[in-house]
Amino acid sequence: MLRRVHLLAGIGAIVAFLLSGQLLGHHNPSIENLPADMRMMYVSRHIYLLAGALINAILGSYLRLQPSKWRRVLQILGSILILTSVLSLSMAFLTEPQFGMAGRGWRSLFGLISLFVGVMMHLVGSIGAPRIDTTPQRP
Repeated sequence: MLRRVHLLAGIGAIVAFLLSGQLLGHHNPSIENLPADMRMMYVSRHIYLLAGALINAILGSYLRLQPSKWRRVLQILGSILILTSVLSLSMAFLTEPQFGMAGRGWRSLFGLISLFVGVMMHLVGSIGAPRIDTTPQRP
């Protein structure tokens, strides 16, 4: 179930990334004509969204919950943080850039921190864990 949620969130965020790229390409005035700080805010939020999208897509492809309870709890909590990061980073792309450097808000900060902490929770939950073999056994 969690794997499917990550996959759907990853695909949705990849679509959002592509659409936000189109928005940047068709921005009026041209993105190249914006002040440097505003242009940097648009591009950085665009890249942040890609990071969240790719992490969700990879978890959606490979996530296997660990049998150990404490490892599984870390994975689930990490997944919640990673999933919420995409929402926060999407909102950051839409709301923060037009204010330039003064627009650095809580959305991008929360999104990046939750993405980092979520990935670290998955990492800690998997270090030293027994390998889960999912290949079918032959009789």
